[in-house]
Formats: sequence, C-alpha cells, structure tokens
Amino acid sequence: MNKRGIMITILITLISTLILFLSKMTDKILLEANSKYQVYLHGEIIGVIDDEEELYRLIDESQTSIKEEYQVESVYPPTDLTIIAMNTYSDESDNINDVYNKIESVDDFTVRGYVITIKGEETEFTINVLDEEVFHEALINFINSFLDEGAYENYINSTQEEIIDTGSIIENMYFEESITIKEAYISVNEKIYTDVNDLTQYLLFGSDPDMEYYTVSLGDTIESIAEEYSLGTSDLLTINPELKSEDVMLRVGSTLNVSYINPVLNFVYDLHRVSIQEIAYEIVEEEDDTEYTNYEEVRIAGQNGEELVTERFTVTNGVQAQGSEIISSETIREPVDQVVVVGTRRPSGGTNYPIYPPVSTGNWGWPTARPYVITSYFTYRWGRHHDGIDISGTGFNSPIYAIASGTVVYTYDSCNPTGYYGNSCGGSLGNYVIIDHGNNMYGMYAHNASNTVSVGDTVSRGQVIGYMGSSGSSTGTHLHYSISYGYPYTSGSYFIDPMSLY
Repeated sequence: MNKRGIMITILITLISTLILFLSKMTDKILLEANSKYQVYLHGEIIGVIDDEEELYRLIDESQTSIKEEYQVESVYPPTDLTIIAMNTYSDESDNINDVYNKIESVDDFTVRGYVITIKGEETEFTINVLDEEVFHEALINFINSFLDEGAYENYINSTQEEIIDTGSIIENMYFEESITIKEAYISVNEKIYTDVNDLTQYLLFGSDPDMEYYTVSLGDTIESIAEEYSLGTSDLLTINPELKSEDVMLRVGSTLNVSYINPVLNFVYDLHRVSIQEIAYEIVEEEDDTEYTNYEEVRIAGQNGEELVTERFTVTNGVQAQGSEIISSETIREPVDQVVVVGTRRPSGGTNYPIYPPVSTGNWGWPTARPYVITSYFTYRWGRHHDGIDISGTGFNSPIYAIASGTVVYTYDSCNPTGYYGNSCGGSLGNYVIIDHGNNMYGMYAHNASNTVSVGDTVSRGQVIGYMGSSGSSTGTHLHYSISYGYPYTSGSYFIDPMSLY
C-alpha cells in the first residue's frame, strides 16, 4: 500500500472512532441524571440520600419523647445539619436509617421556639421559650413584683389617677437592658422555659437559686418574719405578691418565700410624687439668771411645721435611687420654735443645786437644709442592713450641718465629688466626716462633695461641716447620715435609727 493509502486508512479509522465515541456520549447524555441529597453535619458529609423529606419525617416520627416532654407537634434536625441537592449518574445512596442514627449519635434535635437576647452594658445572655407569650407573661409578673397592685395596668392603659392633693404617678417605665425576640430552632439540650412561673422565678432569682421558705406560726407578722431573715418588709412583699400590704393577716401554716432576689433584669421607673413633709422646729434657749445652771424648763412647746413637696426620682427593681430631685415645695404650716428656759445662776459657797426633774428638749439638729426627702431608711434590704438614712433633694453642694456640738475625730477628703455607683473610694462612703457628739455617740456624714472641717476641730450644733455630693458608691446626690454608740464599725459599736433622735 502506498503512502497515500495508509494516510486515508488512518483517517477513516479516526473518524470511525470519533463517531463511535460521540454515539456513546450521546446515549449517556440522553440518559436522565439521578437526583440525590448530600447530608452534612458540622460541615462534614455523613451520607447521600434519595429523599430529604423522608429524613425529616423519620426524625419527626422517631422523637416521640421530645414531643411529649415539650408538648410540641414537630421535632426538627440539629441546627448545624445541611442538606444539598445534587445530580449524579450513580445509583448508589446510603440507607436513610443509618444517616438518621449518625445524626442522633452526634447532635441534638431541635424544636421550634423563640430566643430572647438580653444585652446590658457588660452582660449578654439568652432565654429560650417555646411560646412567646410565656416570656411576656413572666415579664409582666417580674414588673408587678416591684409595683403596687394595678400600677402596671394603669400605666399601660393611661388610667393612673390624677394627683389632686398628694399622691404619685409613674412617668416612665423601661428596662436598662435591650431585649430582642427572634423565632428559631432550639436544641433540646438547652434550657427551654415552658412554664410562666418557672421563668418568673428565673427573672427574679437567677439560675439555680438557693430558695428558702418559712411556715407561718401563731403570732408572726410581716415585720417579724422579715427581720428574722434580714429582709425589709417591702422585700417580703416583693417576693410574695399574694401579700398585698404590710398589715395583711397571715394564715398559720401558710408558706412564705424568704429568699434573696438576684434579678437578671433591671426594671426602672420614674416616679412623680407629691407628699407632705415635716419641718422640724428649732430650739431656742432663753437664759434666766434667777435659776440655777441645772434648771431647764420648756416655756413654749415646739411644733413641727408642714410643707407640700413635689419630687421626682428613679426606682430600680424596687429600690429608690439615693438622689431625688425636688421640683417644688410650698409651706402649709410654719413650725413653732421650742423655747427652753435655762438657768445661769451658780451656787455660792457650799450651797447645793436644787433638784429639778429632767426635761427632754430634743436638742438634736437636722443635718441638711430644707426642703428635703428621705430616700432610704434605717432598715434591711435583701440581707444587708442600711445603717443610717439617706437624705436628698437639697441639691449638689447644699450645706451639711452638725446635728449637735462635738469634736471631729475623722475625715476623708480624697474622692471625686460626683463619684459613680460602685466606686469604693473612702470604703464606698466617699468623702465623709465622723464627729464625737459626746456620751459615746458618733455621727457619720457621708458621700459629701467636700468637707469643711478637720480632725480635732470643735463644732457646734448647726455648723456647716461639708457640702452634699455623690462621692463614693452612690446613685445620686444625697447625704448618708448615721448615728452609732461607739466609734462606727468597731468592736462593740452599733448603729441606731437616726430618726429615733427626733
């Protein structure tokens, strides 16, 4: 065969081969590709299945225990399960039960619900519920724990009673944290709240609280039970909402919650209040040189006056802020000075004093200007005792007065006058003064913007010893005023209610 014939033979062979190849490829292209589904869990493929809906049905029908526990109609795959559709000419696929068993052994199944994200300045956490209404009802229960009965509904419905003479209205309500609600698939391995009361308890007491209860005995009162467990009476009412007031009659054998709250939210409201405040009378001494120096007689009895004070303050989780803004004040009745006649005559020679019965003149002065409001009293609050009273409303840099004569025994002057909450400057007291008022009684004046006296100074009743501020651990401009027998916070010393002096 010549060279030309060989080339023609090769060309014919190549064309025949190409035709055969294209024929086979055409047959293959004309074949219909198979639809399969690749199943991935945590980014890794765990199988190839024919029907994704069949896998969903198998998961749903197999998890009867989850349905019974959560009272749901459907159960879903883990949140990190991904199914991707694919076309293949292979007929091979995995047994769907084997794929299901792999899923069950690696991850938890999910139910449909809601994830509530709560974000504060320094904290962020989530709460899971099946029904959005469970969270809403628990939130209302939480709010009502810190309000008088009906106050929330009246605020929401704009039906608060107008202040005629005295009274209060809530001007604003809010949470310090941001709250967002999103529908999601929730792993059954996570905590999911289905009961309103359980979620309310969590909001008030936090997770895994150490709950404590008390069984009422004959003779018990709200006050006696609260004192036994280092609670304020308002604390006991907060955690036992069925108790409507401090005067309620307790049923013997009934159970009261006496646990300390640890709220996971900060519920805040601004209160506008009009109230009648007392104006303490002043004591004026008149000297009588015909009576001996141990003579003392009240010639005109003092009478407290009254003023109508309008104020605004903030309450967080039932606790009033230490600072209060006085909007206005109006004197209703002027106070009457108490006039006390004191003798100045001294006996001569061996003459003895005549014996006079003691006369109480109430010689303790008030430590602030007026009008003022007391924002916190001498009482327990969630296991901690407030060892004095907080006085506010007179304004930043208003004067602080010595309640009686005495000697300054301690001062602290190094704190920022405005401070901030949580500041431990001055041991949390901020700038403060301690005065020995005699007879082992000490007065402590704290959170001052500045002090005007020094250790060793002798002061008189009514003398300015500092100016009101918010130094140290403080939530607003106020004076923390306390009285102790013995030097404060030393062995054997104890505090008394300053109001008992007046």
